Amino acid sequence: MTALGIRENAAQFGLLVLINGFVGGMVGLERAILPTLAEEEFGRVAAASVLAFLVVFGLTKAATNYGAGRLADRFGRKPILLAGWLVALPVPLVLMWAPTWGWVVGANALLGVSQGLTWSTAVIMKIDLAGPKQRGLAMGLNEFAGYLAVAGAAVASGFLAARYGVRPAPFLLGVGFALAGTLLTVLFVRETAGHVAAEQGGVMGTVPDSPFLEASFVDPTLSAASQAGFVNNLNDALAWGLFPIVFAAQGLDLAQIGLLAGLYPAVWGLGQLVTGAASDRYGRKRFIVVGMLVQAAGLLLVPASEGFAGYAASAVLMGLGTALVYPTLLAAVGDRAAASWRARAVGTYRLWRDSGYAAGAIAVGVLADRYGADVAIIAVAALTAMSGLVVAWRMRPDAPMMLAPSPVT
Repeated sequence: MTALGIRENAAQFGLLVLINGFVGGMVGLERAILPTLAEEEFGRVAAASVLAFLVVFGLTKAATNYGAGRLADRFGRKPILLAGWLVALPVPLVLMWAPTWGWVVGANALLGVSQGLTWSTAVIMKIDLAGPKQRGLAMGLNEFAGYLAVAGAAVASGFLAARYGVRPAPFLLGVGFALAGTLLTVLFVRETAGHVAAEQGGVMGTVPDSPFLEASFVDPTLSAASQAGFVNNLNDALAWGLFPIVFAAQGLDLAQIGLLAGLYPAVWGLGQLVTGAASDRYGRKRFIVVGMLVQAAGLLLVPASEGFAGYAASAVLMGLGTALVYPTLLAAVGDRAAASWRARAVGTYRLWRDSGYAAGAIAVGVLADRYGADVAIIAVAALTAMSGLVVAWRMRPDAPMMLAPSPVT
């Protein structure tokens, strides 16, 4: 009999946590140094131009997230995870030797596809293994590993860039991450689709006519989660793409920028060890609402600060807010969607969430170029607070699993 639970599947669950660390490391390589690379080696100074890599990354990752859920239901989880790692293999090599900025943007298209396949599938597999009682803890551990790795890679790449230059040294880390993820997946990962049927005891639930519409607009809990995820990654795009430019303009060096770029996801990652499990006990909604408001406060601290200490305080607040939000949203989606279409619900949520990267990069780039960085940051902070209020109004607390589609009202 197939057993459900983190302890019952400790070896596979732990392996997937480790693999998600390598997934996060691939993204962390860029968070401190890509805007500097754009300016120093390719002469890109306008924010909208620099942030083009984030637009492409967000669009490709968002689309692939949606596809990953459908493909995982059809072909199984492990083949999709492996496909994501195969796409990742050339990314650090292209970033090391790209002759033009267009090549860097193209590498981020590949990175987006890889992240959509690998991270989405790792999420789905952990939900499969954990079962309904530990979903928040499972997502907390998943996101902890991913974003702690983002933090570590950001700090490491910043120090390597400060000592050896922005290329090629920082991206050698990515070669190791991609190879390790590929080999571990091929040799040790096992398929988890059998755990899906075991969870429901053969009762899989009804699949909506359109899982996309159900998760995007119809069901109050799922649609509230989708919009909150979108706004969360919109403000993360600002932190990823604009903050290094702001910090450099204030005279911070690459090592300091790397520390700040790592501090935010480090707090985010560590915090999820607590918040994911706590949401299993105390419910999802309150964590999401408070987290969005704390994120907004952290964003507002940046234009109010003028040095490293203030920026570090902002990073801590943003990390705490995101730790409250990130695993809890995924767990809420897993709670609500029946096993028969959970992978597609997760894919739809992650489609909306990672579309926020593209929307954020475009909006932040235009606002920063036209009105200045402070205006862009304040606008995103206001939007983040509004998103939290939407969750407070629309999301049902502790919504039960939806075995039949919601009626359209």
